[in-house]
Amino acid sequence: MENFRLDDMIKGWFVGGFAPTALSTEACEVAIKHYKAGDHESAHYHKVATEITAIVSGEVRMCGRTWGPGDIVVLKPGEITDFVAISDAVNVVVKLPGALNDKYVVD
Repeated sequence: MENFRLDDMIKGWFVGGFAPTALSTEACEVAIKHYKAGDHESAHYHKVATEITAIVSGEVRMCGRTWGPGDIVVLKPGEITDFVAISDAVNVVVKLPGALNDKYVVD
């Protein structure tokens, strides 16, 4: 058995082909992301990975829509989204396959 702390991971990412990680794999990437109201990410897309975001708590805006607890948003390669935390929020994010350097910001 091994034991890790989410606080020791970078931006909530704890499974993937990076360090530190609880499980090193290129098969996928997994994170638990904590956001404060107003946190945001610029519009972007992935060329390789499908990104799945499950909203655990709070409200967020992605793809021009508002999402809340229980919503799951699946973005396929090439689909563009930005991100805004409307309130404090917690999301689980899974990227399949794990693909480092696969985030392309849209100007």
